[in-house]
Amino acid sequence: MSLRQMEYFLAVVDEASFTRAAEALHVTQPALSHQIKALERSVGGALLERMPRGVRLTPMGRAFRPHAERAVRSAAQARRAARAAAGAEGGELHVAAVHSVAVGVLPDVFARWRAAHPQVLLHLHEYATTQALEEEVERGTADLAVGPAPAEWPGTVVPVGEEEAVLVVPFDDRFAGRTTVTLPELADRAWIRCAMEPVVHGERFLDRACGRAGFRPRTAVWTEHTSTAVRMAAAGVGVCVAPSHIVRGAVGEDCAVLSHEPSWTREMTVFARVPPTGAAEAFVELLREVWPKPGTPATAVGDSRA
Repeated sequence: MSLRQMEYFLAVVDEASFTRAAEALHVTQPALSHQIKALERSVGGALLERMPRGVRLTPMGRAFRPHAERAVRSAAQARRAARAAAGAEGGELHVAAVHSVAVGVLPDVFARWRAAHPQVLLHLHEYATTQALEEEVERGTADLAVGPAPAEWPGTVVPVGEEEAVLVVPFDDRFAGRTTVTLPELADRAWIRCAMEPVVHGERFLDRACGRAGFRPRTAVWTEHTSTAVRMAAAGVGVCVAPSHIVRGAVGEDCAVLSHEPSWTREMTVFARVPPTGAAEAFVELLREVWPKPGTPATAVGDSRA
């Protein structure tokens, strides 16, 4: 079994066709078929079922596929790591992040990185939840990830800063002239909820926080993206909770931002399967330098896994 055979297998799966896969790989179809048959002999059974129109995975193929994907991604990551070890002036760097970090923090970081290291090609992989982020990095999709501290991560974890969750209201809101607010003061308000809202100990963050304050939040609108929730709150649809960097640094020009009393924060980290070296290490140092500093004393939100 070879890495090339696994790459060929995955190409056939992705294209659902030997013909299209051969074209994508720039090889002849007989050569592709020969490699797939050799792979199937090595694993002891058929991985692909040839259909009149297309190809589909056999049960063995479905079991084999995730391991093949991980092996191919790990090989690509190994090549990048080896090149990066020689320095940060060439090659490419794959960075994964949760949506709020990608929108609120990374544009400035990427701009500074590109000015200092123009020869390094950056690839950004965005994820809606921390669970998806961790799963994809574990599979080898990216060289490093930026997000909340993983609960049990077998590789390297480097703290880079804190993320504060703030409350967003329109400029004409009765609380707009203040800098802080408590949840009981908002018990009568409607809320903009987001599918990207963190989950703390199996419960959505706002449900947990409001429950501790003695009420259940009344939801006005559900959104898919945090940035949409912020825009809805700015328009007066309801109150929303969002990371401060996405509000103050990206989409919150026409809204009022309130810190909760006491403030809500969680640790943010860079984590990777192996210790960052070369370009990856330089990127981590830049991120730690640029990361937005919280404006007020913090009370931890707690471990969150969405």
